[in-house]
Formats: sequence, C-alpha cells, structure tokens
Amino acid sequence: MPPPHIVRKVSASEVTARLDEFCDLLIDIVEGGASVGFMAPLSRQRAIEFWQGIIASVEGGERILLAATDGPGGRVIGSVQLVLAQPDNQPHRGDVSKMLVHSSARRQGLGASLLAAVEAAAVEAGKSLLVLDTVPGTPADRLYHRAGWTPVGVIPGFALMPDGAPCDTRLFWKQPGAEPYSASSTRP
Repeated sequence: MPPPHIVRKVSASEVTARLDEFCDLLIDIVEGGASVGFMAPLSRQRAIEFWQGIIASVEGGERILLAATDGPGGRVIGSVQLVLAQPDNQPHRGDVSKMLVHSSARRQGLGASLLAAVEAAAVEAGKSLLVLDTVPGTPADRLYHRAGWTPVGVIPGFALMPDGAPCDTRLFWKQPGAEPYSASSTRP
C-alpha cells in the first residue's frame, strides 16, 4: 500500500528550500509526455527558472501553490497552482494551473486530492469561478469530468506536446463550493 500523501499550501521559502524536489517533479512530468507548457527534453536550468518565477509569484500574492508529499516530511510528489491575479473586471475568478503528479504517485487518488484542495483554497481566497484547460482524453481530462467541472469546448491544435506533436485543449470551468452545473439548470 502506498504511503499517505499530504496536500497543503507551501510558502515561497519552502519552494526555495525544496527546489530540487520541485524541479524533479516538473522534469518527470515533461519526460512522461504531459503537455504542461514545456518541450522535451526539459533542462534542469529551465525547470529552476520556472520555479523561481513561481516563487516570486507566490511571494507577491499572485498565486497559491499547493504541494503534496508522500507523508509528513516526505518528498514532493505533486503540486497545483491557483492563479489569483486577474484583470480588474475579474476579481472573482481564479485559474487552476500546472496540476503535476509524479509518475510514481499516479492512480492513487493524489490528483483528486490536489483538485479538491485547490478548490477549497479558491473558496478561502474568495474566488467564485475557476477555469482550467487540459488535453482531451488524458487522465487529467477524465479527472475534471468526474470532479464536476463543466467542459466548455475543445480548441484544436492549441499547444504542442513535449515531443512537438500538436494537441487539442479542452477548457473547463467550475464554481467551487456550488452544485455542478447541468444543461437543465436555470441561471438568472
């Protein structure tokens, strides 16, 4: 049985202290072929630069970073971000970004735990609408469907996979803490 995972908000200083673990996580994801904004092979220097940008954004209050470890004091095996900084006319909205689950920790419920935690963090931060995007047909896509996210549509050829192949992107939205939307729902 896998060890329990712990999901919690992390500070910029903790990311700095565990930078190697966060870089290992990102490199593992890209090497595994996930479309998360990077091309393969992802260099350690590029991963460091990415996380340094996230550190600055967390310090500036522009985003919340949640991380999962494989038990108390364990290594980082997952993360997800809630982008708080939005245009002036969208203070109620947050973007869920960079859901990362290490290949060694998949199919154990960690993605669902991270998603539930980021939704709770959004409610705590006063966000009433969340959006995200993913590649259709992937495990992440199926997770968002199961978790009650509403698909908006698919944009063909939106991004590239790490190997350079084009991929489509499905957009989703959710009102955290609200009942899932259905087409038969009435909206004011």
